[in-house]
Amino acid sequence: MSNQETKAFAREFKTQAIILGGSIALMWVLEIVDVIVFRQRLNVYGIRPREIIGLRGILFAPFLHGGFAHLISNTIPFLVLGWFVMLQETSEFFIVTPIIMLISGLGVWLLGAPAVHIGASGVIFGYLGFLLARGFFERNFPSILLSLLVGSLYGGLIWGVLPTQPGVSWEGHLFGFIGGILAARFLARQKSK
Repeated sequence: MSNQETKAFAREFKTQAIILGGSIALMWVLEIVDVIVFRQRLNVYGIRPREIIGLRGILFAPFLHGGFAHLISNTIPFLVLGWFVMLQETSEFFIVTPIIMLISGLGVWLLGAPAVHIGASGVIFGYLGFLLARGFFERNFPSILLSLLVGSLYGGLIWGVLPTQPGVSWEGHLFGFIGGILAARFLARQKSK
């Protein structure tokens, strides 16, 4: 690797760290402010199924959490899977994430249980769906290898799309996962043009 390639790699890695670090920092700052100042009242800005006002949660829900334990459980998977999404091209993060947020959010809004749905896990499951499906749709060695790696590291999460735990928005997980698969298909089609 030449000096110029090393610098380009370092620049790209720094950009990825800023994007992911900034996203995670925003989640943490919001949760700290929500707990200390608002006593968890910001969570009303989550997705409220079949209520018009609940549509705003499509934008806000991934950044809101039901406490520090909830946020801690989402931080590492968001960081790792988010970075894997950026691995081939950083710009794909800005295509994949909104697709997942929209499909996950609309799915929860249309079919979710009557409760306020919050947390980044819909996006995390979307990243999982995207990364697993990417190898299938793109059919190139790096994408297939990444799909296999993600499957071996995080494949056990797939059971989270089923209603196994009370109080957990499995609908967000399911529709996030579907959103990730659709994002993988969309990007593969764009690349093949």
